[in-house]
Amino acid sequence: MKIGKVLIANRGEIALRIHRACQEMGIRTVAVHSTADAAAMHVRLADESVCIGPPPARESYLNVAAILSAAAITGADAIHPGYGFLSENANFAEMVEAHGFVFIGPRPEHIRMMGDKIAAKDAMRRLGVPLVPGSLGALASLEEARQVAAEVMYPVLIKAAAGGGGRGMKVAQDESGLEEAWRVARTEAKAAFGDDAVYLEKYLDRPRHIELQVLADTHGHVVHFGERDCSLQRRHQKLVEEAGSPVLDAAQRDALGAQVTRALKQLGYRNAGTLEFLWQDGQFAFIEMNTRLQVEHPVTEMVCGIDLVKEQLRVAAGERLGYGQSEIRFQGHAIECRITAENPDTFLPSPGRVTTYHAPGGLGVRVDSALYSGYAVPPHYDSLIAKLVVHGGTRAEAIARLRRSLAEMVVDGIETTLPLHLAIMEDPEFQAGDYTIHWLEQFVARRNPAR
Repeated sequence: MKIGKVLIANRGEIALRIHRACQEMGIRTVAVHSTADAAAMHVRLADESVCIGPPPARESYLNVAAILSAAAITGADAIHPGYGFLSENANFAEMVEAHGFVFIGPRPEHIRMMGDKIAAKDAMRRLGVPLVPGSLGALASLEEARQVAAEVMYPVLIKAAAGGGGRGMKVAQDESGLEEAWRVARTEAKAAFGDDAVYLEKYLDRPRHIELQVLADTHGHVVHFGERDCSLQRRHQKLVEEAGSPVLDAAQRDALGAQVTRALKQLGYRNAGTLEFLWQDGQFAFIEMNTRLQVEHPVTEMVCGIDLVKEQLRVAAGERLGYGQSEIRFQGHAIECRITAENPDTFLPSPGRVTTYHAPGGLGVRVDSALYSGYAVPPHYDSLIAKLVVHGGTRAEAIARLRRSLAEMVVDGIETTLPLHLAIMEDPEFQAGDYTIHWLEQFVARRNPAR
């Protein structure tokens, strides 16, 4: 199967990232955009562009009919969803394929399975992947929650089955707090996802968030590209990611990778995906799988030297992976900072016009961004404006390179989190790799004691 033209169903830096991979492979691109993004870089560089609606995402980037119509009128062969928006919408994937387009991503049934946290955990349990101790399915009642909590021991975490982004998640430190956690989690889950189903897990007090990047072709071959440490999070949103993790060695990576690739081969998985784990005291516990390209995929590319978007395109075209697991080499260390248009102390959004933009450069420095001087950052979408990624021979070299690059980067006209990232890089605990998923919240509180 030949893919000659790809419609990119996304915006911002990821749309530009996909466009660049397509261009290098000789594949033409179609950019779709809202009226707010008419002057966006991916729209300016794509071979063709189609306006699909007004600024609100539900009327443009989430408008399935408009996207499919754009693909039809431009003669696209395939649709790449990027991340966010419709990337993990199983119904969208089904509709793309039903209309005769190639969906550059996993099979709809796997998107649906992994989009339900309970179904995902059940599948991984059956495939031999370790889980956080907790309920086997959705909790039928508060009384059942009490029984499971007593078995796994407090503290416990009540989580939305259809959750994401930290919504519908509440901690109960002891039995006295369980009823409120149960009630609030269900209320938030219903409001955010239209589904109040929740389940219970043992709450780990000092875990790290470790994820494994995988890729599977349609011929039964599955490989992994090593782990990423995504423990630096604020309100369950990642700010800094590393490849590899400061706490894992090659033996642990290989063992986890073998377990995961074996499971996904049994599942019949296709295309790219990322399995996320909590790691504490040397033990891994699966929490969820993202059936799409991750925001932080560049750090994996930097240590492996493999373009994951190009690999997605080749797999979608039916090609076999041209290498086995033993041929994937991990070299050096990479770190990514997610730069957002937010106040670095209050995290309030800061949309507006960028008056001056200068990207850092030099050996081992990569900037994935759709910014340019004069660009107006719209208020309608996610605040991510750039990903600054560096690679070094060692973690210490990568940190030094990132500190230099952050100091060199200029984004004037709006507020950004550049100062926060520079402060993180200069912190001795971060430099020592001594942090958990709770560290960044504590760091921000220490940095802004008046808040």
